[in-house]
Amino acid sequence: MKQFYFERLEVWQEARSLTKLIYTITAHFPSEEKYGLTSQLCRATLSISANIAEGMGRITEKDKARFVNQAFSSAIEVVNFLVLANDLGFIRTAVFVGLRLLSVCILILCIMKNKNIN
Repeated sequence: MKQFYFERLEVWQEARSLTKLIYTITAHFPSEEKYGLTSQLCRATLSISANIAEGMGRITEKDKARFVNQAFSSAIEVVNFLVLANDLGFIRTAVFVGLRLLSVCILILCIMKNKNIN
């Protein structure tokens, strides 16, 4: 099966991995958080890979860069929600540290991708 260009990008692959991890850990969040932190964290995480994919489908470099910037912003949002999840005791500190490191890796990859676009 032919792969799309975005599927070969390390930033998209890491975002995909983060999404799977986030869905696994949020399954154990309190049920009253289903429409709160759980939903926000999952949506922000999904947005990273979705913006990378959509951006790579755009024609102009300016459009591509704009979507990578949106992915970057979503990754920052994920870090925020992870901090809150840790503060509220929904995730252990070790899990938080690992997910934060993966999120920071994605942030760096977004910056690198934008430098390659511009």
